[in-house]
Amino acid sequence: MYDVAIIGAGITGCSIAYELGKYNVKVVVIEKENDVSVGTTKANSAIIHGGYDPKPGTLMAKYNIQGNKYTKELCKKLDVPFKQIGALVVAFSEEEKKTLEELLERGKENGVPDLEIWDQKKLREEEPNISDEAVAALSSPNVGIVSPWEFALAMAEVSVENGVEFKLNTEVKGISKENDVFKIETNNGVIEAGYACNAAGVYADKVNEMCNEKTFEITPNKGEYYLMDKSQGTLVNHVIFQCPNEKGKGVLVSPTVHGNLIVGPDSQPSAANDVSTTREGLDFVRTKAVKSVPGINFRESIRNFAGVRARTKMHDFQIYEDKKNKGFINVGGMESPGLSSACAVARDIVKMLGNSGLSLEEKKDIVDERHIDRFKHLSHEERAKLVEKDPAYGKIICRCETITEGEIVHALHRPIPATSIDAVKRRCNAGMGRCQGGFCGPRVQEIIARELNIPLADVPQDRLGTNIITGETKDGGAK
Repeated sequence: MYDVAIIGAGITGCSIAYELGKYNVKVVVIEKENDVSVGTTKANSAIIHGGYDPKPGTLMAKYNIQGNKYTKELCKKLDVPFKQIGALVVAFSEEEKKTLEELLERGKENGVPDLEIWDQKKLREEEPNISDEAVAALSSPNVGIVSPWEFALAMAEVSVENGVEFKLNTEVKGISKENDVFKIETNNGVIEAGYACNAAGVYADKVNEMCNEKTFEITPNKGEYYLMDKSQGTLVNHVIFQCPNEKGKGVLVSPTVHGNLIVGPDSQPSAANDVSTTREGLDFVRTKAVKSVPGINFRESIRNFAGVRARTKMHDFQIYEDKKNKGFINVGGMESPGLSSACAVARDIVKMLGNSGLSLEEKKDIVDERHIDRFKHLSHEERAKLVEKDPAYGKIICRCETITEGEIVHALHRPIPATSIDAVKRRCNAGMGRCQGGFCGPRVQEIIARELNIPLADVPQDRLGTNIITGETKDGGAK
């Protein structure tokens, strides 16, 4: 019997787990995949938004502003890659300049600091590679870029250190309530909890309807992206947006915290599990992106990917305790700025649980910091000490990203261990470079099999069932 069950281990679920880990409550996170952060959290623009876009008075506006500040604090404390590089919303006409004025006033009303509109001269000085057709831009210096999956992992790992349990490969099939206890039926048996937090992302409406009346509907929306090689990573200095429209914030061009350039997304209705990329979608992204930055060399693309957003018709977060089902809290519709807002939302979820009757006694001793040894960022002296302590750190496995065997082994034995090649990638960047694992992938697979003591053929690429080795190609040799 748990005090709180959190359904979903994306950025929202991991944020709630992190905050609840500070209290003497028994918490479990239920996730249908074999790792955390493998849904929308790993496939988005990786932007910590400024807060000038949401309509004043909405939950999006409230939590975006709070989350922008809190995210920066947490990333520093938990050793998560984060850079505050600022954003520019670019106008290409006099009509769009009016949109910048509207965003400026909206941002001021929301409490966004230091907003200003740059003229063409200032814009060109700060962004030499911007299109000549750009006439002005709204500058929001509080915008940052982050590694979203590492952010979620960091909070999840620290929560485990503080006693939170994670049940992976556990899919929720049904929910009922008996004698003030939620009985959550899964493929691995029934989990009982006094309170339930629904953070199931694109499936949050379906989870809500397992035990409540229908109050919101998720309309999944897919966005496709280009990830460019690091040769393109310095093309722009800020996150470059175009003026937003009814489909969202539009196609952006932005550096990443790992030194690449990300371009996208488009916006199209989709199935909740549709992460395919299409010629049409990518062509649209490319056409829109070169309007902002004509010099993007798309021959330097190293990967295309797609993510699915959990949109609702209300275009606002759905955060509330069910009126007829005390103790069941929905955290749905966490579309953009969901990543920016999640950590701030989590603090209020804890308050909501307390107001609903959960006893919240703070722990005297908690783990609240984390440090990761990233070999390529260490000095020569620091590297030498690390190799002396563990020789595995002296063996480079991923040449593109300078990732060592020691880092990979560490990823396999962290509080939430990696169990797939992509899970290793999310923890230490092995396979994230130009060759996308073409060189290091087989070696990473061997290390996983060795460290976890499993057959090589049982190591998946990512989710369960994504096996790389399916059998021998030849049966040569004597039997």
